[in-house]
Amino acid sequence: MTVVLQDHIASLEAMRKYPEALYYRGNLQLLKNVKLSIVGSRRPNPYTQQMTQQIASRLAAAGVCIVSGGAMGVDGIAHTAAGAGKTIAVLGCGLDIRYPAVNASLLVSIEKEGLLLSPFKDGFKTTNWSFVVRNEIVVALGEALIVTQADVNSGSMRSVEYALKMGKKIYVIPHRAGESEGTNRLLAEGKAEAIYDIDAFVSQYGEAARCADDPFLEFCRSNPTYEEAVRSYPQEVFQYELEGKIIVTAGRVAVL
Repeated sequence: MTVVLQDHIASLEAMRKYPEALYYRGNLQLLKNVKLSIVGSRRPNPYTQQMTQQIASRLAAAGVCIVSGGAMGVDGIAHTAAGAGKTIAVLGCGLDIRYPAVNASLLVSIEKEGLLLSPFKDGFKTTNWSFVVRNEIVVALGEALIVTQADVNSGSMRSVEYALKMGKKIYVIPHRAGESEGTNRLLAEGKAEAIYDIDAFVSQYGEAARCADDPFLEFCRSNPTYEEAVRSYPQEVFQYELEGKIIVTAGRVAVL
């Protein structure tokens, strides 16, 4: 059953206009997770397919929720690699419509285990402008945007424009000259960072996901003084230090 989402989603305030309505099917708890958006070509080359799969699967294993648009190509690979229970698919049609048909079974799995979102009522069919709205929501939900392959005038590059306006970090994978010219241009212009080491990249957001479930670790991410930590969390300081979750150096606390 499609239900109107009543809770306000703070990240969507970054959109030009907050959606008049947002419909959902699935697990709303995923909205509370650390989230990264992944978008890219509907016809990714083999290298892009492999890299998208590795990035999405490792992020999901580290506790990060993957957000994408449910489309064929990079979107579908990202959702599948993350696992249906660790992904959010934002659709450009009503949630009762399985579009594209090639991803119908994937969308059913996400509905059962993950989360489907749409700003459109049941029965609404995709249009060019509905994809634009969907793309903006995908970008807004994520803490950062990952673009694994994009031509210069592609829909993915329009998603990049949203990310730039929202002040989101943009990541891309490095491509050879003549391939994925949109993302290569972003690198050349200094508008994106390249993911050269997937494990190092995942560790950044994996730590954030781990800390998001632990108020004390989240507090320690700000690198407080030892005195501040003891004053706010007297029991946890000693426990977590013994367990090797934090370290105290030069009078300040840091997460390991």
